[in-house]
Amino acid sequence: MLLVEDTADLAQTVGAYLRGLGHAVDIASTAAEAEDAWAIADYACVILDLGLPDGSGLDLLRARRRARDRTPVIIATALDQISDRIAGLDAGADDYVTKPFDLGELAARLRAHARRSEGQPNAEVEIGPWRINRAAAIVQQDGQDVRLTSREWSVLDTLLAARGRVLSKAALEEALYAFDDTIEGNAVEVYVSRLRAKLGPSLIETRRRLGYVIP
Repeated sequence: MLLVEDTADLAQTVGAYLRGLGHAVDIASTAAEAEDAWAIADYACVILDLGLPDGSGLDLLRARRRARDRTPVIIATALDQISDRIAGLDAGADDYVTKPFDLGELAARLRAHARRSEGQPNAEVEIGPWRINRAAAIVQQDGQDVRLTSREWSVLDTLLAARGRVLSKAALEEALYAFDDTIEGNAVEVYVSRLRAKLGPSLIETRRRLGYVIP
């Protein structure tokens, strides 16, 4: 996720909450920082404030849409007039929440937009003996709940989002770590191994020298 927010306390609160759910979150406090990050990273979703110290969030959004960037964008701002909402949606936003907003609702909106952008609007997925609710982050095997850590879930959900495509180690690291995080060299292997220990060896397949896939 990319969180564009110039109020430091709010950015840290929202960022910490989303990281606790297993998301990697980059934070930008200015339009320039956001533009640089957005141009080089493939984000699942962007949370965008409109009033930034060096420019308008709407101008940034319009520029990305002109560049044919289809990343889902949720505008989060204190501006709550109908005209403001219309302007945001017309600029290319997918959704709009006004401050103060409920963190749980924001997370649910993020998950819904990410699924739609993947072409998978349904929250529930069934694969063999596994039933997985991506909205609630619940995994069941043969009707029994399987408890996963936030980062185990992040790896599993990323593979589910790309189901049928092989994801490289680097792609999975992007889902686990933000720009300023220290990346552990074998983290992906560790989390895949833990998932196999909990869910069995057949759900996630290894493609030698390529990466991992859920067929």
